[in-house]
Amino acid sequence: MSEIASRARPNLLANWLFAVAALVILIVTVGGITRLTESGLSITEWKPFLGALPPLSEADWQAEFALYQQIPEYREINGPAGMDLEAFKSIYWWEWIHRQLGRLIGLALAVPLAIFAMRKMIPHGYFWRLFALVALVGLQGSFGWWMVASGLETRTDVSHFRLAIHLCTALILLAGLIWTALDLRALAKGNERPAFLSPVAAWTAAILFVQLLLGAWVAGLDAGLASDSWPLMQGQFVPEFDNSRGLLWAMTHDPFLIHWMHRWWAWVAVAALVVMARKVKKVDRRASIAIHSAFGTQILLGIATVMTGVEFHLAVLHQLVGALLVASWAWGAHSIGRQE
Repeated sequence: MSEIASRARPNLLANWLFAVAALVILIVTVGGITRLTESGLSITEWKPFLGALPPLSEADWQAEFALYQQIPEYREINGPAGMDLEAFKSIYWWEWIHRQLGRLIGLALAVPLAIFAMRKMIPHGYFWRLFALVALVGLQGSFGWWMVASGLETRTDVSHFRLAIHLCTALILLAGLIWTALDLRALAKGNERPAFLSPVAAWTAAILFVQLLLGAWVAGLDAGLASDSWPLMQGQFVPEFDNSRGLLWAMTHDPFLIHWMHRWWAWVAVAALVVMARKVKKVDRRASIAIHSAFGTQILLGIATVMTGVEFHLAVLHQLVGALLVASWAWGAHSIGRQE
């Protein structure tokens, strides 16, 4: 047995990745809160290292508030509404927490990876997979600032396209962490063959990705407020929407049509998840239960969020369970990917 093989600790690494995955679920949830509280533009500068410290004095707070007062969101919306320093602090803290969680996730991946590599504890063939996850965290941070920058000069909010890229990258990272952790756990049991992505899991992932993308657009355009009734919108199955610039533009910009697509594409995603979960059940009943529980809860939360006019706690739970649904998909997809 080689020195690297004798020192490898796949179970330890798997537990580490599961812990980081939990942090990713947390930051996705906090990201939903920052969107719902309109906090995302409260910090107008990107300081990857110095930005870890919040304002420590009244003068620091005044300086941060002065920067915020220069952007369109304040000038056109919050300023006329009478936002004062105390109100600014309430949105600032949510964005600050969101950014600190991002830094924590980066450190929680990069530092242990360096230690495990120096101690030769990483199984053969896994270093570059783990390094790619670290790089994805860095890319996600860049996407986050790119998203914020879209709302600092001419817009009063961030681009819903950039928000979708930011959110979907986080969920891809989550799936990658869980998949790699499950491969490592299987390796610890003597199964050296990594799982592969089966056709049913791949198709389900593609359908689920569309639903998550639409959900991000709904969040970015505040399209959840387009209707507070279900199943009808504006008393009809298909709501009126702006088609003056073509159907493609409406499908990517009109909040009424995007809301409608999100609520009904959900059932396409449910059908795909049911088919996949039935296959998963043959090899891992717990993973199948997790998938059913996640999409069932998510559907109920989605309907409740609409019918309550996007009640804050329900909307936050909707984002949280969306992340858990991705995690359950990764678990189920890995289970059938090991058997076929």
